[in-house]
Amino acid sequence: MTPDETDSAELLRLLQSRAPHEAADVLQKVTPANAVSALDLLNPMVAQQILKEIDDKQRCEILAAAPVEKARQWMGNQAYPEDSVGWLMEPPIGVFRPQMTVAETVEGLRRLTQKAVITYGYVTDDQNRLLGILVMRDLLLARPEQRLSEIIHKESVFSLQPHLELTAAMRSTVNRHYPVYPVCDPEGRLLGLVRGQNLFEARAIEISAQAGNMVGVKNEERLSTPILRSLRFRHPWLQVNLLTCFIAAAVVTLFQHTLDRIVLLAAFLPVLAGQSGNTGAQALAVALRGLTLGDLREGEERRLVVKEGLLGLLNGVLVGITAGLGMWLYAYWQGNPHALILGLVVVISMITSCIVSSVAGAYIPLLLRRIGTDPATASSIFLTTATDVFSMGIFLALATWLVPH
Repeated sequence: MTPDETDSAELLRLLQSRAPHEAADVLQKVTPANAVSALDLLNPMVAQQILKEIDDKQRCEILAAAPVEKARQWMGNQAYPEDSVGWLMEPPIGVFRPQMTVAETVEGLRRLTQKAVITYGYVTDDQNRLLGILVMRDLLLARPEQRLSEIIHKESVFSLQPHLELTAAMRSTVNRHYPVYPVCDPEGRLLGLVRGQNLFEARAIEISAQAGNMVGVKNEERLSTPILRSLRFRHPWLQVNLLTCFIAAAVVTLFQHTLDRIVLLAAFLPVLAGQSGNTGAQALAVALRGLTLGDLREGEERRLVVKEGLLGLLNGVLVGITAGLGMWLYAYWQGNPHALILGLVVVISMITSCIVSSVAGAYIPLLLRRIGTDPATASSIFLTTATDVFSMGIFLALATWLVPH
């Protein structure tokens, strides 16, 4: 059975189970009308991603076959960033004036519901400023001659602004559970609507991609993504990682004479790098979680960095004592006359490295956000570089300075 012969339910299943570029390949084999029917059942953000993968001619044919409001939504609100409320905004439907009667409103709703699903009514003045929300229950129980101004909810009308990031919007709506939210400009003029389901689904897609972003895996990569496409997504970051490994290797090379003189130091280099790397990864996970869930508010960045630095110090002391004892026993067993000094070098290096890696793990996502980059983007690669370079550098430098020739 070809995609064009499948029913709407089967076509929807095909689109939902594939990455955007693969879903686009499926849509290009069906009629524009069938494509519109399937896309209408998807999250608007997913529909936009699929349409971006379709060639211009067929995209225009699909948009031409769709209702005007739906086509505008799928094309995206170009005036707003992709990670914003405005990007998911739909045209406002069910907008009324306060002087209208209940009977007039019900008649208007009877016509509107034939082409759209209306959950709430919105009452605006002649400047399109939102005055209140019209709940269908109140409309049902009101007298036909009553004015809308008498039955609308005016107090604490909640709305979102179009430039608000999805994370911030999700944070502000998490305890409200409204099916639809009005979107207004700073002056209170009604611009559109955003559905709660679309808002949370859009943010869920971003969160699910965060783990991959940390190591250079693109959001759109799925299990079914072709090998060559996955290679294009991943390989550039591996080249970046290789460059950072060369930097760490260069640091070790600077102290080659120390390694030649005290060979047993080489056995503890991966121990030190691994331990400090894990400490930094813990701080990075907490920082990213705070940024994603909104726990980290503006002005609290310094508190986060100080807290992680203190945790690094405490963890470094505890781990450093164990590692230092291990170095002392190993060096003593090897008959090295400087076993005690080498143990002390490991203790100091471990403490210092854990502090630096913890601070780096907290600060790197903050720095990426400050320069306008996704905090999760390949952050672990940058963290690994910082921890490896510093931990190996301080370890070998201390051994060079403290261990007598």
